[in-house]
Amino acid sequence: MTATPPASADLRVRPARAGDVAAIFENIGHWAAQGKMLVRPMQNIFENLRDFYVAEELDEEGRATFVGNGALHILWGDIAEVRGLAVVPHVQSLGVGRALVAACEAEARRVGIPTLFAWTYSVAFFEKCGFTLIDKSRELHPRVWSECLRCPFFGGCNENGLIKRLDGVPMPQNLPEPPPAQVPPGIR
Repeated sequence: MTATPPASADLRVRPARAGDVAAIFENIGHWAAQGKMLVRPMQNIFENLRDFYVAEELDEEGRATFVGNGALHILWGDIAEVRGLAVVPHVQSLGVGRALVAACEAEARRVGIPTLFAWTYSVAFFEKCGFTLIDKSRELHPRVWSECLRCPFFGGCNENGLIKRLDGVPMPQNLPEPPPAQVPPGIR
């Protein structure tokens, strides 16, 4: 299943630029303050700017207004995480989130990453984008666990893990094994 195109033909998704960081930071902060996602420090957004996409709504004169952001963070040669996905409140349910996920998927296909992963509280949204809920206690890639170790909610995470295998993207050949995650015993 591929993501549905956005409902509005006046929507553009493009790679983020340095001038977008303040809007991305504010948008993520809005949802993080409501407990809907993790906060991302501004420094982290700058350091990972190449991972981010920005969605813009275009008016009749072609002027762009920021309406959302999302990122594709490569974890290993066979998996990448869709993260930092946030849509401004007034355009929720209009296809902006799906367009951002589609941009992440297209980039994963371009670089040959066959699997996407996401942590979320919005399971139904990601299922509509073709992701499947997994048992995070047994089915996580070692690199996902390594990322989790840096999270302030590692010991009490209640987000859901979802995964999507991209049809037509082969598993990379000669892929080295990822280093084992340093997960304390009894956590998994």
